[in-house]
Amino acid sequence: MLLRAKGELFDRHLVASDGRIGSVRDVYLDDARWVVRYLEVEAGDDGVGGRKVLISPSSIRRDAGNDQEVAVALTREQVRNSPGADQDMPVSRQFEEAHARYYGYPFYWDGPYLWGSSPHPVSGGPSVTSTPRGEVAGERVRELKEAEQRARESHLRSSEEVIGYRLVATDGPAGHVEDFVIDDSDWRITDIVIDTRWLSGDHLRLPTDTVAKVDWATREVRLKIPRAEVEKAPKA
Repeated sequence: MLLRAKGELFDRHLVASDGRIGSVRDVYLDDARWVVRYLEVEAGDDGVGGRKVLISPSSIRRDAGNDQEVAVALTREQVRNSPGADQDMPVSRQFEEAHARYYGYPFYWDGPYLWGSSPHPVSGGPSVTSTPRGEVAGERVRELKEAEQRARESHLRSSEEVIGYRLVATDGPAGHVEDFVIDDSDWRITDIVIDTRWLSGDHLRLPTDTVAKVDWATREVRLKIPRAEVEKAPKA
């Protein structure tokens, strides 16, 4: 099913295996593959004032959830103890490796498919919570904390950061980013919803394969196509 990030996914309740805990506040997108790698969740029991943590789509149960809830195959304790998110900051590959090992997920970059060895998010082996207490578990937690401190360079970025970026076609300004369209079967970002205030003023859906580069320094999304092609995009 296709859904808007800001328009439909944000503020859905996160439901763990033992009850509701928090709400989705943001997604971290991978602008190299155009896929959602993490949901940012405010992990409070009432969804207000909790710690912000990152949850992988590999945790999401496809057999549960609805347009108000996202169900995950994690306990509330696991969610609370998930790696923290520094809002609007990139997430490094070192952090991703530690995050995957913490939960026992396979690396999504190890394989030919969108999620590494599979075209869909898959769960892996035992998480740190099921690892016997002792040196192994302690080392994994230490590794995770160190990786969080090194989280500075990556293709991952908060969608809330990118929303509002200027859209630049090959021949000039073409509007700004308003939202993202996500296919929740594999969490691919299929389209960018744009406000073409520099052109017709319509809200359009532009396929992500038309993007040449996301420039964080200039806060721009640069396109491979001219403004005339942008105007031909379907209305959002």
